[in-house]
Amino acid sequence: MENTKEIKPHSLDECTKSILPVRDALEVLSGKWKLPIIISLMFGNKRFSQIAKEIPGITDKMLSKELRELESNDLVKRTVYDSIPVVVEYSLTEYGHSLKIVIKTLRDWGVAHRKRMMAPVE
Repeated sequence: MENTKEIKPHSLDECTKSILPVRDALEVLSGKWKLPIIISLMFGNKRFSQIAKEIPGITDKMLSKELRELESNDLVKRTVYDSIPVVVEYSLTEYGHSLKIVIKTLRDWGVAHRKRMMAPVE
């Protein structure tokens, strides 16, 4: 006899409870630039110009906008040092660092997907 698992019907409520938090996460992290900015800051605190150099194609205006949004979602911290000239540094918050496992999982999936799509067709 085959070992098959019975497929249990799921309620609409269970489905909704899965969709809503994923939608919330995507709303905070969506777009072309947020994850690259977070990844850049995972490698250490940086000044604006350092982040801009590490992310090819991002404009200063877009970087500024995305940093403000990440800051408003408590993922990035902006620190202004009282020096001459004034130095502004960006870092990930502890909450921002909680995305490390999500980003690693996305990276691993992306590597596997790229290999799959580039594999010779049999």
